[in-house]
Amino acid sequence: MSGMLSPIGIVMPPLADYLGRTPAEVAPLFSWLTMGIFVGSALALVVFDVLAPRWWMLVLYLAIAISLLALRLSEALWVLRISLGVVGTACGIGLAAAASTIASLYHEDRRASMLVITDGSFSIAGIVISSLAVGFVAAAWHWASAYLAVAAVAVVICVLVLSAGFPSHQHAAPNGVARSWPAPVWLCVVALFLYTLGQYSLLWWLPTYLETALGACRDNAGVVVARFWTGMFIAQLLVAWWVLRIGARRLVLLSVLGAFLGSLPLWTVASLELLPWLALLWGVANLGLLKVVIAFATLAVDHPSPRLVAALLFGATSGTAISPVVTAAVAEFSGVRSVLQLGSVCYFVLAVLVGIAWLIQHRRTAPISKS
Repeated sequence: MSGMLSPIGIVMPPLADYLGRTPAEVAPLFSWLTMGIFVGSALALVVFDVLAPRWWMLVLYLAIAISLLALRLSEALWVLRISLGVVGTACGIGLAAAASTIASLYHEDRRASMLVITDGSFSIAGIVISSLAVGFVAAAWHWASAYLAVAAVAVVICVLVLSAGFPSHQHAAPNGVARSWPAPVWLCVVALFLYTLGQYSLLWWLPTYLETALGACRDNAGVVVARFWTGMFIAQLLVAWWVLRIGARRLVLLSVLGAFLGSLPLWTVASLELLPWLALLWGVANLGLLKVVIAFATLAVDHPSPRLVAALLFGATSGTAISPVVTAAVAEFSGVRSVLQLGSVCYFVLAVLVGIAWLIQHRRTAPISKS
């Protein structure tokens, strides 16, 4: 999923050149990918009642590999749309299967630690695929060449699924009824929606902003995005240990504050020499926000069900789903810099919502701590 999303800002300009259109006109094509992720995350609320995660993952990642091969070999727009839709749907279900497996195996702060550790693969994919995309674009290769590496990873996942063991109790049970979830869970669902909308508003349009507003060459603009994923990976290595020391409840406040403050220099600083380092610092300041918020939200209930985890991811993928259309509309209406500002606004509201959820949780647990 990261390998598909992270290089969009890099491959969007060459795809626009390939199709003879502007980046703002091309961006909505990737809504097939993001809407597919949205559909997959919605299906994840029910599909594990029908078939075990092992078999879903085997079928879905085979479909990803085939779709990405078709994406590279065909020049038809309908193949592009359908392939991106299939990949997105499979990724949405696969992500929920992975997160619910971890939630079933671990408890409390160790759950947060393991979620962040495995989330490091998300950042590694961002680093590797973004870097490959920069190199391939510079070499004037086909715009989708970097996605062949994602196809290879999908094949490896299929092999691992066949040889790995899954929790036998992982089917979604009716005990995770949505109406019984407390307010902090719902606040975190909305917060995760804003997180992904804000993140991709910044990452997808930052290369275009650097090219058009600051005169950066295409290669250097892509490097800034890759630096962000490097920072995210560094943070996840730190957070996996740190969350065991201070707990998910404390770490989540630092994470949302760092994400907001770290986003501001990306559209206020005009130095092309400083921006790669500022993007790196922003990645570090995120402190594995996505999985930290998920872990924090699961602490609001005694027994988090697979459906609860899927609902949290549904919030995140909803933000991803609308990102291409919303950001393209903002770019057309008021310019690329406004899209970056939208990202910072999303992070600010995210911090407010998580802060409210934290206060509710703190009041609920305070009497227990005193006793």
